[in-house]
Amino acid sequence: MHTADPEPVLNLDVPVMAVSPPTPVVARPVRALPIAIGVVVILGGSALFMSGYSMGRQSAVQPGTPAFEEQAFTPFWDTYDTIKDRYAGEEVGRDTLIQGAIRGMIEALDDPYSAYMTSEEYRKSLQGISGQFEGIGAEIATQAGDGSRGCAPLGPDCRLVITDPLDGSPARLAGLMAGDLVLEADGTALDGLTIDGARDLIRGPKGSIVRLTIVRGGGAPFELTIVRDIVQAKEVVSEALAGGSVGYVRLKGFSDSAAEQLKTELAAHLDAGRTKLILDLRGNPGGYVTAARSIASQFIGSGVIFWEQDAAEGQIATEASPGGLATNPGIEIVCLIDGGTASASEIVAGALQDTGRATLVGQVTFGKGTVQQWQELSGEGGAFRLTVARWLTPEKRWIHGTGLTPDVVVTLPDPVPVDSDPTLDRALEVLAEVATAEGLRAAA
Repeated sequence: MHTADPEPVLNLDVPVMAVSPPTPVVARPVRALPIAIGVVVILGGSALFMSGYSMGRQSAVQPGTPAFEEQAFTPFWDTYDTIKDRYAGEEVGRDTLIQGAIRGMIEALDDPYSAYMTSEEYRKSLQGISGQFEGIGAEIATQAGDGSRGCAPLGPDCRLVITDPLDGSPARLAGLMAGDLVLEADGTALDGLTIDGARDLIRGPKGSIVRLTIVRGGGAPFELTIVRDIVQAKEVVSEALAGGSVGYVRLKGFSDSAAEQLKTELAAHLDAGRTKLILDLRGNPGGYVTAARSIASQFIGSGVIFWEQDAAEGQIATEASPGGLATNPGIEIVCLIDGGTASASEIVAGALQDTGRATLVGQVTFGKGTVQQWQELSGEGGAFRLTVARWLTPEKRWIHGTGLTPDVVVTLPDPVPVDSDPTLDRALEVLAEVATAEGLRAAA
């Protein structure tokens, strides 16, 4: 029986942007080259889910203040000139003032999904989108002495544990194993750190070396040397359930690589003769919208996957790509969702629900239905993202702030017993019920 992870895990990695960006979902009347994606961005410890997200190089705009705007902008220029000429505090650079002005404009929108970032913040915000990383290639969690996860801070009673060294990664090649406890990185003890702080010590650029002090199976500490490299995140977990009759695929992200990984695992299940499939989108914060289209198209043969509605309320449809592997109606699908299912995950789940292609089982999703566009500014001006559209399900539902309600709601006990997964158990029951109903119809 597959069980859900008791807590999210983190990647010990620094991301590398994709070399070839995906095709835009919708052309926009700007001079930038947009890339439509959905991402999760961690800001101050809170996750903001971007369901649609366009990213482009700097826009070519005409400098200066238009004549008809001169009067409106007079207070701005008066303030800027006064600061430059008369401010008696510590010296403030021109770029700092300009970036502050841009940040202030974006913050004036009072929109949690629009934001200004410096160049460094911009780079960090794009972590994980491409599915490729520079690092050791391992997933981590915190583990208390009793084996429970989610403790903090790290110390004698709360250790950093390796949950999964990725296949083919530097961590796996160096001999790092699931269950290994990490005490030090390059001689620096992890005690007192958060899981993020520990990750920052361990991750690093390709070709650099990190030395980890490891405890394995209660034995004596030993040192393991790992040469960091570019690794591919493991975004798909697949296995056979119910005696081999049900194919289970868990999707952790929505990079282009994830879409290809999913197709590979789907093909394996179908080649094995499995016609009952479970797609697990729980805790999935999203990723590329192009990947969402590709993934939804594996199950939906034709028609609209989602709509995008711009500020002028014009609507453009994104339709299924042909050639999906599991579009045959004889293949029964259950999709698992929860409060962590967001962004591109909701696009896929909403499409599966509206088209009647799958039964949604679990809890109400996060509810993120707006589209952001990234605009990179010139020089070291950083970048900003701006809410520019909404996305709608095939039936034109806007789920922003409400989420998707599953067809079969599963109320979870608090706490969920260790080694149990009520949502997955209910999904297997749904598939069995469908089989029974079909058998009765055939007999009649």
